This record gives sequence, structure tokens and C-alpha cells, in this order.
Amino acid sequence: MSSENVRFTDFKSDKQPTWCPGCGDFGTMNGMMKALAETGNSPDDTFVVAGIGCSGKIGTYMRSYALHGVHGRALPVGTGVKLANPDLEVMVAGGDGDGYSIGAGHFIHAVRRNVDITYVVMDNRIYGLTKGQASPTSRSDFETSTSPDGPKQPPVNPLALAMAAGGSFIAQSFSSDALRHQEIVQEAIEHDGFSLVNTFSPCVTFNDVDTYDYFRDSLVDLSEDDDYDRHDYDQAKDAILDAGKEYLGVLYQDEDSTPYSEAHGVTENMAELPDGAPDGATDLVREFY
Repeated sequence: MSSENVRFTDFKSDKQPTWCPGCGDFGTMNGMMKALAETGNSPDDTFVVAGIGCSGKIGTYMRSYALHGVHGRALPVGTGVKLANPDLEVMVAGGDGDGYSIGAGHFIHAVRRNVDITYVVMDNRIYGLTKGQASPTSRSDFETSTSPDGPKQPPVNPLALAMAAGGSFIAQSFSSDALRHQEIVQEAIEHDGFSLVNTFSPCVTFNDVDTYDYFRDSLVDLSEDDDYDRHDYDQAKDAILDAGKEYLGVLYQDEDSTPYSEAHGVTENMAELPDGAPDGATDLVREFY
């Protein structure tokens, strides 16, 4: 169910964020709440799933149904929630470590299943909660206390992973560009199918390379390119594989996307259980417990 009377402040909980002052996650979360309100969703019909890391705290700071899961496992939970109750607006939040390292396997399969959920990844190119180690998206020469010469590995390209897995909505935003970030997340919510929004969310404490100034100077907004067609697979692939530029906007959207629930006939609300235990349930419990 949706409501036209919802304000983004309705999604704010009474818990005060403990992120470092200046953390990009503030802007990321605000954009998510504004996008939810603009699409007519209410806190009572929204479910936020988060993994481990600084981003994992977002479910505490947003007023909605929420689950703070284990490391790298937010997407399976979000998938289960959406399939069990298709009426819920499901948003999964994570970080680059949570989503593209320990959760990489789940990420790829969530993309290819095309379940109608939105995945917002707060990509700060560092492990912030554990005090500054190189993450999967860190530069190969990014120096940290545990990798003084850099990880010496090319960074993971999450947009390319999503495209290779058959992604139907692949986007990138910047937490400091409040309006564009909100617009991109809003488009992700409205898309029928799995939506990835990789959000550059600078870590002001442990990453002095991928800063606010760096992204402001480097990002190229595809919405300003009249020749760019987000529905053109080959053009999107070229942009995603262009290692020389950092892009902002919706890089690819499949106009013919069919979400998992529609493709497989999973449309009923399985959260509405009949009164009493199903036949044989008691015997099954006794057998195993």
C-alpha cells in the first residue's frame, strides 16, 4: 500500500546516527528516505535489510520494518522478504566490503534472479568499521596500514558484475549530490526488477583519496549527455567498462524487465498464514527436536 501523505521525515527513527561527522552515509540515507516518500511508500509497508559495516546501521536509523543481518547475507534476506510478502517495498543496504567481497556470490545471484528489490551499496572504497583496510573497490595502489604498498590488485567493477549477471537496472550515484542521488534511487524503486545503485559515499576518516572533492571533480553525469541511451546494451557496456571515467546516473535499464515474481507466478502474500499449524507440522517438529 502507498500513501500520498508520507513525508521523508516519517522514515526517521528516534535513534541518532553514530557515523563520523561528514560521513557520506548521511546523504545516502537521506536520499533513500526521500525517494521512498516520493514514490508513495510508507514506513509500515517498507522493509530495510542491512548487512555488517558502517552501512549496516541504517536499519536502526530508519523507521520501517528492518533486519540487521550477518556479513554479506543481506540480499538473501531481502529476497526472502519480497517473495514472502510482495506488497512490501524492500530496500537492501550494504557497503562495498559487505556486498562485493563476502557477499559477492549472493550479489551475482540476486541480480540474475531479478527479484523486485532495490540494492543501495554505500561504496567508500575502504573498510571503515574495522578502521581502514583496503576493500574490493579500493585502487590497486591505495595504501593502508595493512597494505602499505597497496593491495596490488585491480578493483572490482560492481557495475560490470551486475551487467554480466543479467542486471536489468544498473546505476551509480553520489551521496553529496542530494537531488540526483534521490532521483536515481527513486527510479530504482520504480523499476520492475532488481535495481543496483552503487553510491559513492566518502569515508572522511580513513580514505583521503576518494574524497568529496575527488568525486565532484571526476564524476560525469550521463543525464547531461543527449546521445546516451540507457536502454542501449552495447552503449551501457562501453560506459561500464570505461576505466578512465567515473559515471553518475542510470547506466543501463532493461525496458522489458520481468521481475522474478511475475516470471515464476510468485504473487501471493505468503506472510498471511491460516489459523493453526499446517497439517503434519507438529509431527515434523517432534521428529527433529
